[in-house]
Amino acid sequence: MGDSDRATLLRARLREGQVIPAHPLALTSSRRLDERRQRALTRYYLDAGAGGIAVGVHTTQFEIRRPEHGLLRPVLELAAETARERTATQGLVVLVAGVVGETTQAVAEAELAATSGYDVALLSLGALATASDAALIAHCRAVADVLPLFGFYLQPAVGGRVLGYEFWREFAAIENAWAIKIAPFDRYRTIEVIRAVADAGRDDLALYTGNDDAIVADLITPFPFGAPDGVATRRIVGGLLGQWATWTHRAVALLERVRVARGEQVIPADLLREGAALTDANAAIFDAANRFAGCIPGIHEVLRRQGLLAGTWCLDPAETLSPGQAKEIDRVCREHPELTDDDFVREHLDRWLA
Repeated sequence: MGDSDRATLLRARLREGQVIPAHPLALTSSRRLDERRQRALTRYYLDAGAGGIAVGVHTTQFEIRRPEHGLLRPVLELAAETARERTATQGLVVLVAGVVGETTQAVAEAELAATSGYDVALLSLGALATASDAALIAHCRAVADVLPLFGFYLQPAVGGRVLGYEFWREFAAIENAWAIKIAPFDRYRTIEVIRAVADAGRDDLALYTGNDDAIVADLITPFPFGAPDGVATRRIVGGLLGQWATWTHRAVALLERVRVARGEQVIPADLLREGAALTDANAAIFDAANRFAGCIPGIHEVLRRQGLLAGTWCLDPAETLSPGQAKEIDRVCREHPELTDDDFVREHLDRWLA
């Protein structure tokens, strides 16, 4: 398959809408990379039906880039290598690499991702907190010269910055922009991104939710932008989510139910109910009560309980579950068992760990 053919297929996959988990980092108790469990996580996501994985992102821990850890390259390469094992039997997998930092660093990270076999760069702009829109767009274009872009509106509470209509209108004009992860955790700002993309006429730019607090609402809503008569023409087609790093098999089933509901143009009440349950679960896992301080350990805790991780360790020893967070996770697992995929994991865990 030629590069242009592969790019065409990848873009089509993104526009279809996929479950793309934000890949965590598996560590040993000595806070070193646990390659066996890191591979097991990748196998889990792909066997669960995920259409892609995002590596080197917030959920993978930004600290992997620090010289004392030196984990960015090995973590990227390990996930790509493991994904390739599955591609022959499970079809095309979209490999998304997190890219951060000012322009020199971001371009270098995109180059590393490209040589490691990644398809698209999820570009965080948190490092350019005071840059003008023009500077941000120049930064995006520099990275787009290396890898296609998966734009990223990261919520300010975890290091993002406010990005307005004008920025997203200009971003949509970048030819090599393939998708946007919309994750401001704010309905006004979410709608602003969609309106900007619609006004730019980019029907080929795939919109993904990163709003872990509003997953179902984002997926089922027809957004009335891009046509003078108010006809709804734009949808958020899939999700690139930290929440979908857990209970991924159920997430794939959820997205399929959403597709069916869209086709029938009727939203079942049980889908709305599940959306509320999922937001409740996300509040516990992401530690919303403490401004997301325990977000990554919360994801780890769910995976630990399933046997996919050995512990909740993070590279930063101070990054731990918040007081009471484990009990909240107990509660949502007890009250919303339909969200979990424990049986699926139990059935396949030994094979993933082999």
